[in-house]
Amino acid sequence: MYKGKTVSVVIPTYNEEGSIRAVINGFFDTGVVDEVVVIDNNALGNTKLEVAKTKARLIEEKEHQGYGAAMMRGLREASGGLVITCEGDGTFLPNDIHKFLAYTGEFEAVFGTRTSRAAIWSGAFMPFPVRVGNWAVAKFLEVLHNGPSMTDVSCSYKLFSREVLNSIFDLFHLSSGKEAFSAEIMTWVIRRGWRPVEIPVIYKQRVGTSMYSGESVFKAAKIGFKMVLQILRYRLIHLGPIRKDIKPIRNITRERD
Repeated sequence: MYKGKTVSVVIPTYNEEGSIRAVINGFFDTGVVDEVVVIDNNALGNTKLEVAKTKARLIEEKEHQGYGAAMMRGLREASGGLVITCEGDGTFLPNDIHKFLAYTGEFEAVFGTRTSRAAIWSGAFMPFPVRVGNWAVAKFLEVLHNGPSMTDVSCSYKLFSREVLNSIFDLFHLSSGKEAFSAEIMTWVIRRGWRPVEIPVIYKQRVGTSMYSGESVFKAAKIGFKMVLQILRYRLIHLGPIRKDIKPIRNITRERD
C-alpha cells in the first residue's frame, strides 16, 4: 500500500520460467505491493510452476494470444488503486517502483523510458537503432496526439491510477491485442485527457530469450512500424469523449494554496 492506496503489479508471461519467480518476489519485497497478478498467456516450459511458488495470483488467458491481450486481461483483473505493469524477464528492477509511486501525487499515469544511456546496463538489448527508433515513434505519438514529452514507446514499466484505467476500459476492444499495445494504451491515456509523465528506469539484460522482439533489430523495426500504424489509426478514428475537465493535480494544489 502507498499513501492509503493499494498497489497491484500486472505481469504477462509467455517464456520467463528462469526469471519470473525472482521478479515477483522482488516486487513483494519492496513493501508497497499488495498483489501481483500474473497472466499466463499459454506460457512455455515451467513458467506456471515457478509462479505457483510465489504469492502471486495466476490468471490463465488461453483464448486470446498476444502481449496486448495478456496485458488487457491483467489490467481488468488487478484490484489496486494504483496499477503497475511490468515484465517478468528480469529486464526491470522491482525497486524502481518507488520512482513511479513518487510521482502519483502529481500525475495519474507514469510511463517508464529506457532511452537514457546512463540507465541501460551492459548486455541489455538496446542497440542504437532500437533506441532511436523508440524515440522517433514516441515523438510521432507525442506530436500526432498532442501529448507530453515522450522518448520511449515500448517500455512496459508503467503506472496507472484506478481513475485512468476506468476511463479507458471501453477502448480495449479497439486494440490489436498484439505487440503494439504499449503505444495503444499511451495513446488512449492522452486522448482521454490525462497528462502522464515519463521517467527513466534501469534496463538490464534479459534472462532467457525474448519471444517479443527476439533481440533482433529487424523484428524490433517491424514492431515499431505496427505501432506507427496504430498511432495513425487512432488519430483518424473517434475515441469517444475527451475529458476537458481534468486538470493536473499539481495545478489543483496550487489553486488551493
